[in-house]
Amino acid sequence: MKPSLQLRVGAQLTMTPQLQQAIQLLQLSTLDLRQEIQQALETNPMLELDEEYTEQAVSETPEEEWASDIPEELALDSEWSDTYQDIAPSAAPAGTDEWPDLERNAAGTTLHDHLAWQLAMGEFDAQERLIGECLIDAINADGYLDGTLDELTAGLHEQYPGAITSAEVERMLLRLQQFDPTGVGARDLRECLLLQLGALPGDTPLLPQAKRLVRQFLEALAGDDRRQLKRRLRLDDDELERVIATIRTLDPRPGQAFDHSQQDYVIPDLVARLTRDGWRIELNAEALPRLRIQPDYAALIRRADKSDDNTFLRQHLQEARWLMKSLSSRNDTLLRVGREIMARQVDFLERGEEAMKPLILADIATSVDMHESTISRVTTQKFIHTPRGVFELKYFFSSQVGQRGESDSVSSTHRDPGPPEETDRRGVTAQAALRQQAGGVTGTGRYQCCPAHRGQVSRGHGHPRIQRTQAIVLKGLSEFAPARGDQSPAIPLQRGEKGYNQRCHISRNRSAPCK
Repeated sequence: MKPSLQLRVGAQLTMTPQLQQAIQLLQLSTLDLRQEIQQALETNPMLELDEEYTEQAVSETPEEEWASDIPEELALDSEWSDTYQDIAPSAAPAGTDEWPDLERNAAGTTLHDHLAWQLAMGEFDAQERLIGECLIDAINADGYLDGTLDELTAGLHEQYPGAITSAEVERMLLRLQQFDPTGVGARDLRECLLLQLGALPGDTPLLPQAKRLVRQFLEALAGDDRRQLKRRLRLDDDELERVIATIRTLDPRPGQAFDHSQQDYVIPDLVARLTRDGWRIELNAEALPRLRIQPDYAALIRRADKSDDNTFLRQHLQEARWLMKSLSSRNDTLLRVGREIMARQVDFLERGEEAMKPLILADIATSVDMHESTISRVTTQKFIHTPRGVFELKYFFSSQVGQRGESDSVSSTHRDPGPPEETDRRGVTAQAALRQQAGGVTGTGRYQCCPAHRGQVSRGHGHPRIQRTQAIVLKGLSEFAPARGDQSPAIPLQRGEKGYNQRCHISRNRSAPCK
């Protein structure tokens, strides 16, 4: 086969590294983008945070004053702290009087670690320690035992074949329930409260009545059936209040005291403010750190120098500029899309969810001259802070959209039906019109529909969606309505029979089943 040369003409889309980086940063959330920026700061010496450094004024004390403060003679039994105050190892931050909170950053002890420490400090043999470790692993974050003793015993037999009986596991559980915090290892709420009541002093007022209430009448206490509690416990009003007050001092979740998990808060990317000129959408300046080029390293770059050090600096300088440009492009795109979304949802800012308008990605993409995939990336995990709360940008789009002008958006569930008298009058008028069009159905003839949508048929029945629903219901009435003059009600159909779907209120929302 002879080698040959061929010339082909074609078009191919090539994504530059800068474009790939811009797309990657666009779809990141604020927390992920912070990690990306932190990683860039650690690996690129040409980047640094754009922070304003302030110098702290230090007062200088002359040596004469220091010398005058030192006494010539000290008592033999005196200490240095009696004459001079101890100096703190670190100073408070500039401009504040608060000291750094070291306990906040310290790792707290978990419930399992606390129980394992008590197990290690106790006098137990090897088999008891093995059972105790299994029981501690089965305790959840609230301090309750997950699973039954038979299941735990079966699990011990599978991992450690031996003569471990359920009685031994239960006996070790009773010893484990004496650990701190009081009430840990309980199998239900009643046992947890009884363990805490048993740890109270014996001279606690009305302690036997409190134990009996928890043991026998905990459901009546949950239902606030005080008449039954007074009759069964033979207590008056004051004594019952004291018993209930004693029970309220107990902790139904003893393990929550060792829960040191921190809540992750959402950082909004945009902020909506009401000004004299109207609503203003701005970027959250505190969401992301500001970057800049390190001026000292940038000044070391020489154009004609081709050494390794100069090449290293030039390469990282280019990467730093690409990153800063991609961040600027991300902020501009996010701001444009956010302003366009809120311009269409101004009624939401003023009146709430009931005033939300149908909105799809294509509407925003056409307005800002972008692709729908770009709008989807911008609105995913991007949040805006409004006077009504913090919302994701995707919240303002309709979940399901039909024809133009109709939507099952959030506003349909928050719309005000209007005054009751007007709603009832419109509902009666709509039902009368349905009966007339159905061919003379009498007042006793009725149709079945979903309870969740029964009120929607009567409100605003001139809407196209309601008109189509009425047409479907009329079709079912014309087929299954009783004959004229027949006073018997319509026979409800079973699911799967012919005409069942026609008689039900058909809607996109399937949350309420037809009856």
